[in-house]
Amino acid sequence: MSAIEAPTPTDDAPHVLLVDDDRRIRQLLSRVLQREGYRVTVADSAEDARARIRGLSFDLIILDVMMPGENGFQFAERLRAESGEIAHAPILMLTARAEIEDRIRGLEAGVDDYLAKPYDVRELTLRVAALLRRSSRAVFAPPSPNATRFGEFCFDPERGELRRGDEIIRLTEREREMLRTLSENPGETVSREALAGGEAANERTVDVQVNRLRRKIEEDPANPLLLQTVRGMGYRLAAEP
Repeated sequence: MSAIEAPTPTDDAPHVLLVDDDRRIRQLLSRVLQREGYRVTVADSAEDARARIRGLSFDLIILDVMMPGENGFQFAERLRAESGEIAHAPILMLTARAEIEDRIRGLEAGVDDYLAKPYDVRELTLRVAALLRRSSRAVFAPPSPNATRFGEFCFDPERGELRRGDEIIRLTEREREMLRTLSENPGETVSREALAGGEAANERTVDVQVNRLRRKIEEDPANPLLLQTVRGMGYRLAAEP
């Protein structure tokens, strides 16, 4: 590894979504954050960020204000109004707009921290680390009465939240929808077509998504006990009655 090459983050490293329309800033901050051990996904607009969120889960969002189309304030407001884990992800806003009115507007939109450009890279990484620490210590509301329990896990379909004790297990949007469908039919076989949302063209991707989900909930994903295969039919969640 060269002196400037960033190490490869581990699979369980915090995942950061970096949203900025400036390519140079995206490249610079990606390198900085990867050297700190974070996984980084970049987006050049709010629309691009939404596309990333649909397929991936994130622990923190770094967000620029001035972008083409939907600006950072609007993106933050809409994100906080959504359901699911992503609505609670901490947001660090980076912007050249340092006026107090803009800072207040960002906080009102649901932003957790605000750093004006130009900024020191070390300060940025310290703020990111602090936000992630606070997020990991957050106290979550008890699960709803409709929550489904299986093994050490509890899935709340109303919040789209999977927990093992007090630990939140990160899910992609597809994994979340699959768990919702399975939890609505505890102990029963659910077809691949149903898990694919009724779209036959996507049935072949269900097995891949199930294998990824098993890696998050099974002690031995190769010999699953909680998310079982029903040959020729589909899958079954071994949930408590």
